[in-house]
Amino acid sequence: MNKKNGITWRIIPVFLVLVMILTACGAPSTATPVIPETGPTEAPATEAPATEAATEAPATEAPTEPASSEPIKIGTLTDLTGFTPWSVNVRDGMALAAQEINDAGGVNGRMIELVVQDSENNAEVGVDRFERLVEEGVVAVGGIISSGVGAPVAAVAEQEQMPLFLVKSGTEAALTRDSRYTFRTCLPSAPMVAAPVLQYAQEQGFTKVGAVVADYPWGQSFRAAMESAFEGSGIEYTIEVAPVPPDTDFTPFVRAMADFGAEMIVGTGHPPGNSAITTLSADLAGNVPVTGAWIPPDLAVGGLQDLAIGRYSDFACADYLSDSYAELAQRYLAFSDNQFMSDDAVAGYAIVQIVAEAVGEVGDDREAIAEYVRTHEFNPPGYAHPLSWTEWGELASSAPIFFRISEGPAPEGLNEAGDWWLELLTQSETLTPYEPGQ
Repeated sequence: MNKKNGITWRIIPVFLVLVMILTACGAPSTATPVIPETGPTEAPATEAPATEAATEAPATEAPTEPASSEPIKIGTLTDLTGFTPWSVNVRDGMALAAQEINDAGGVNGRMIELVVQDSENNAEVGVDRFERLVEEGVVAVGGIISSGVGAPVAAVAEQEQMPLFLVKSGTEAALTRDSRYTFRTCLPSAPMVAAPVLQYAQEQGFTKVGAVVADYPWGQSFRAAMESAFEGSGIEYTIEVAPVPPDTDFTPFVRAMADFGAEMIVGTGHPPGNSAITTLSADLAGNVPVTGAWIPPDLAVGGLQDLAIGRYSDFACADYLSDSYAELAQRYLAFSDNQFMSDDAVAGYAIVQIVAEAVGEVGDDREAIAEYVRTHEFNPPGYAHPLSWTEWGELASSAPIFFRISEGPAPEGLNEAGDWWLELLTQSETLTPYEPGQ
């Protein structure tokens, strides 16, 4: 992709083990580390206590080694083949953060270097590319979108003791109670995602809600979560399981929603089918709202056009209506070739900022980096909620926004994909973290 601005990063082709050797990027030792817009705080009292970063210095300090000028390598592992529009946003969000850190002098004079691998929405490929990043000497890896990739890669990350940051890989199988190196950054675990749907349905006084879920891990996980959330709520619900496109005819599934009398159709459990479900529901079910699957808004509207206005709604970990998002998005659109800054890009930006800060505080030791992340709370720009984690890496403060596509107009400089904009419907209460084994 043609960039509007340069960035020190490197893409390793699939067919090469190593294509080049990069020289270290030095900088004056007086440079200071970049501090995020809002600095971290100690983790909430419910989290594991923070480990002291260093012991008290002795009366006579021993000679120290010169500060390293080697670049800080951070791996970008995402589905550039498959979930391409989502993953390009992640990649470019990470790239923007790296460039801004480097332009400000780096981390104690050390430059950020991104090493990019395409996981191809394939579990085996994802594991292979992750292992290549480990061999490359990265201090952390971030960017995974697919649930099918996230779970197997997370298992290897725990074995390798490599900090791993998931973006939209919501399968609960990605984390175990013993996980210490894997962290969610945007989409919470699938069992947590149905709660905001129920909250909105209750706020609107709906009595019947229908859902179409995909016949693969994410869809099945969401189905179980919705059944658990809605059971005993007083709201009637029905769930249809549909195959994955391109050979899927969604007509019978959407018609079942209409026959049921659904006042809201939930497509959160079927990301590939969101466009078809929204389109068909306009004819078969009337003007009922349709909830999406944490999809980038420009991607959702692009497939629906006017059908999205006033009907398509979705969730996001980014607060698209905040000042901090607006400031970040303007820089992002000037930096990249993208037309909108999705929450995937916001999460990618945060991942690099968090890793850079951790390295600035504790160095390159991967165990120390993971411990620093796990025991601190961060407030990255553009987020709808703080980032903090349970002991096993689940989001501890997730509170996504729920928005609807509106006619707009969009604020100047924030949407190059059209005149439409976003209307806030509600913000979820802080979600109870899912504990593996529940």
